[in-house]
Amino acid sequence: MGPRQCRVCNEAQSKYKCPSCLVPYCSLACFKRHKEAPCAKPVSPDHSEAASQESPVDRPFNIDGPHDVVQQGQLELLASSSEIRDALMDESLQKLICKIDGSADPDSDLEKAMEVETFRLFTDKILSAIGP
Repeated sequence: MGPRQCRVCNEAQSKYKCPSCLVPYCSLACFKRHKEAPCAKPVSPDHSEAASQESPVDRPFNIDGPHDVVQQGQLELLASSSEIRDALMDESLQKLICKIDGSADPDSDLEKAMEVETFRLFTDKILSAIGP
């Protein structure tokens, strides 16, 4: 598969894909412009049935302080990091993240996941990308 054209500006070669809907884009400016409108990951026919069987876990959303919230600029750094996107290609890492996200006890599952080297390295990459 050859290089793709940015589907936001339609002028430059794309270097990145939107993590939500996989639309190719070329720059942070195009990413921001693309994110002005909501987008969602396309659902393949074989995954739609599995997705409908899963139910999200209803739990309270608690924030201890402003330092616990990832800022928009930090999210953009994460979205544009090829190192993080490459790490997320690991199917076992994807399953582990989904398990934590859908867990009734995410704190406990997160603690267990930190014992897995792949997950620990992934979290180190995230923290490194967003800075101190």
